[in-house]
Amino acid sequence: MGNRAGGRRQGPKCVAIIGPFASGKTTLLEAILARTGAIPKQSPVGSGNTVGDHSAEARAHAMSVEAAIATTEFMGEQMTFVDCPGSIEFAYEAVPVLSACDIAVVVAEADEKKIPALQLILRQLDDLGVPRMLFLNKIDKSDSGVRDTLKMLQPASSTPLLLRQIPLRRDGIVVGSIDLALERAYIYREHAESEIASIPDDDKAREIEARFSMLETLADHDDQLMEQLLEEIEPPRDAIFDDLAADLREGAVTPVLIGSAEHGNGVLRLLKAIRHDAPDAAATRARLGLDDAKSVIRIIKTIHTSHGGKLSVARLLAGTLSDGAELWLPNGNSAKVSGLYHMRGKDQIKIASAKEGETIAIGKIDEAKTGDALSTVKGGVSVEAVPAPPPPVYALALRPRERKDEVKMSSALQRIGEEDPSLSLEHHQDTAETVLSGHGEMHLRVTIERLEGKYQIPVEAHAAQIPYRETIRKPTQQRGRHKKQSGGHGQFGDVVLEIKPLPRESGFQFTDTITGGVVPKQYIPSVETGVRDFLKSGPLGFPVVDIAVNLSDGSYHSVDSSDMAFQMAAKLAMKEGMAACSPVLLEPVMRVEIATPSDATAKITALIPQRRGQILGYDARPGWPGWDVVEAMMPEAEIGDLIVELRSATAGVASFAKKFDHMAELTGRLADDVLNKAATGKAA
Repeated sequence: MGNRAGGRRQGPKCVAIIGPFASGKTTLLEAILARTGAIPKQSPVGSGNTVGDHSAEARAHAMSVEAAIATTEFMGEQMTFVDCPGSIEFAYEAVPVLSACDIAVVVAEADEKKIPALQLILRQLDDLGVPRMLFLNKIDKSDSGVRDTLKMLQPASSTPLLLRQIPLRRDGIVVGSIDLALERAYIYREHAESEIASIPDDDKAREIEARFSMLETLADHDDQLMEQLLEEIEPPRDAIFDDLAADLREGAVTPVLIGSAEHGNGVLRLLKAIRHDAPDAAATRARLGLDDAKSVIRIIKTIHTSHGGKLSVARLLAGTLSDGAELWLPNGNSAKVSGLYHMRGKDQIKIASAKEGETIAIGKIDEAKTGDALSTVKGGVSVEAVPAPPPPVYALALRPRERKDEVKMSSALQRIGEEDPSLSLEHHQDTAETVLSGHGEMHLRVTIERLEGKYQIPVEAHAAQIPYRETIRKPTQQRGRHKKQSGGHGQFGDVVLEIKPLPRESGFQFTDTITGGVVPKQYIPSVETGVRDFLKSGPLGFPVVDIAVNLSDGSYHSVDSSDMAFQMAAKLAMKEGMAACSPVLLEPVMRVEIATPSDATAKITALIPQRRGQILGYDARPGWPGWDVVEAMMPEAEIGDLIVELRSATAGVASFAKKFDHMAELTGRLADDVLNKAATGKAA
C-alpha cells in the first residue's frame, strides 16, 4: 500500500461538470472560477453575468443549452472546466467532452425525483470509462442526512459511492464539513476559504463510524489495508490518499464530496481532490487506446463566432501545438492553425503555443468536425469514434418567412448542425419540406432562436407532414382514349388498362398482355410512364401504392400516335378507372421502443392506447436496473409530440426509438380530417 496510484498526476487537467438539470453545475463553475481568481467575484446564475450560460438562448431560458469552457489555474496547475447542460434534450453536448476529459465532476442533490436522470449520466460515464467524483450540492438546504442521501442515490451508480466528507451541523444548520481522510473539521465562510478546526467532541463518534466505512470500501481493493483494519492498526494517512486516488482512477469507486456551490462552500476541497486524485492526459490517452501516439488533438466542441470565424475547441492529449502549425485531419487533408486560445466562457485569450494536457481553441480549421482526432504527424492518428447521437425524437418543418432567405437558412442550419451534431436536417422529397429533428421541444426552440437571433433569419415552423399513401380495394378495367386534331399531325393513343389491388408493401407492378401489335411495342413504355405519373397523386391526393396495372388492349394510328399521346391515354384511363376502385387512405405505422423508469411503466402503457397505439409487450431494460422497455405499434401521426408526454410522465428522462413497420388503412373521421387538411393546403 502507498504506491498504487503513483502519486499526484501533474500537468493540465480537463474536467467535465455534469449532472441532472438544475443541480447547480453552472453555479459550481462560477464558484470555481471565483475561488481560483479567474473572475473577481461569483455572480448568481440569474444575474446574466455568469461565465457559463453566456449565450442569449441560455439566459432567455435560464438553463444551459451548450457546453461552456473555462480555463483557470489552481495552485500553479492549469485546469479547464467544461460545464455541460443537464437537460436530456442537450445531453449529447457532453459526449465529445467526455471522450477527451480526465475526470467528470457529477453535481447531484438530495432529490429523489432526479435519480433516474442521475442514472442516465452515470451510465454514460460507465460506457465511456470516465472516472468520476460526485459533488453533493445544496448541502445547506438538505433535511436528510448525507448517508441517507447516498443510500437513496446508490442504486443509480454501478460503483460504490464513497463518502469523503460529512457535514458539521449546529442547531440543525450545516456550518462546515469533516474530512474523513484528513480527520479534520472545516468551518465554512461565505465565498472564502474555510477555517480549519478540530472535530467537536459531539461529532467524534459520527466521524469515526463514517471514516471506518470509507476505509472498509477502500480495503476491498487493498489487501494490506484490510489486514490493518482487522488488526485495528491505524493506516498511514499517505497510504489512504494513495488508495483514494487509485480507486478513483481505476473506476472502482465514486468519491463523494459535499458543499454548496451557491455559497462557495466545499469548492476548495473539491479543487484539491481534483488536483491530487484526477488522472492526467497520459491516463486519458491510455483509456482511449492511444498510449503510443506522439500527437493527438481531439475536438470536443465547434463554435462559429460572429466575427472570428470557426473555432474548434480541442484537448491536446499528446504532443505540443504552436500557432501556424500544420494539422492532419481524418480525411487525409491538412490545415494550418490560425490562432490558438484559452477559453473562458465567451472570451478567448490568445496564446502562442500549448503543451500536452491543455484544452484550447484552434482557429479556422474549417474541415474539422466535433469528435475528430487531429495530429501534427503526417498520416494522422486512428482513434475510436465518439459515440453517435441517439435517434431524434422530435421534428419540425422549417421555412424562411421570406423566400429570398432559403439559401441563407440552409447555410445557417449547416453551421448550427456543426455546433450541435445531435441535430438532424433532411429534405423530404415527397413533401418538399426541410425537416429539422432533435431531442425535444426545447432543443428545436433554441435552434430556431439561434436562426432568428444570431443569423437574423425569421422562420416559420410547423409539424412535418405525414407521408400518407393511398391504395385501392377493388379491381376494374378502363379504356382511355386520347384524340386531338388541330391541323397537321394529330394526337392519338388508345389503351385498355386492368387495375387491381396488391397485398400491402407490394409497391407497383406494370405488365402487358398485348397481342397482335394492337399497341406497338415502342409505345408500351410510354403507357407505363403515363401510369407512373398519375400514381404520384391519386384520387385522394396522395401517392398510390400496392397496385398492379396491366395493359391488355388498345389501338393506334399510323400517323397521329406518339409517345406523348399514349402517356395521355394512360393517365385518362387511370383517372377514370381509379375512382371506381374504392380508393382508401394509408397511414404509416411505426414500431416504437420506449425506455422508461419502471415506476412510470404503468403511466406509459396507459397513454399508448390514447394515441391509437397497440402495446406489444414490455420487459426489463437489459443492463439497466429499475428501467423497462415498452414496445408498441403506433401511427406516425400520433408520434409528433409523444416525447413531450413521455418526459412529463417520467421527470424528463424517458426516450424512444422508432422505425417504420407497415402501412395501415385509415378510415372514418380521421381520414376525412386528413383529406380536408390536404385539400385546404392545396387550395392555399
